[in-house]
Amino acid sequence: MADNNLIFKKYLRAQGLKYTPERQLVMQEAVSTPDHFEAEDLLLRIRNSGQRVSKGTIYRTLSLLVESGLVRQVVFTDKHTHYEHVYGHKHHEHLICTHCGKVIDFYRQGLEESLAEVCAAYGFSMKSHKIEVVGYCKKCKEAAK
Repeated sequence: MADNNLIFKKYLRAQGLKYTPERQLVMQEAVSTPDHFEAEDLLLRIRNSGQRVSKGTIYRTLSLLVESGLVRQVVFTDKHTHYEHVYGHKHHEHLICTHCGKVIDFYRQGLEESLAEVCAAYGFSMKSHKIEVVGYCKKCKEAAK
């Protein structure tokens, strides 16, 4: 958690912004969430803990967390924006079931290497990427048979 605080403080300082108690609260809640989450999830958890933060502060802080590299924004089939904390975690992609909404995280070194080769072939400098494969999970595929 200390690394997250330091990274976020440095990022905010570089942007000429302050590390407010509200931003710290949102950051801590976001990076302590083990699964994918929505902004509304953070708002409810913070309010249920007896603390106060505005919805606008949640959204603005999440945007700053994405820009700082601590959190990644992902959009699943429900068209809502979801987030996941990524600092200190291995990069991964997502398999998304369109029937039940299940999200499966996966990583393949060969896929990473292929993307690097494609970028090199086009002289493209990759900053980041996200891959979302949409289809049916094993359970829903078998239920449809």
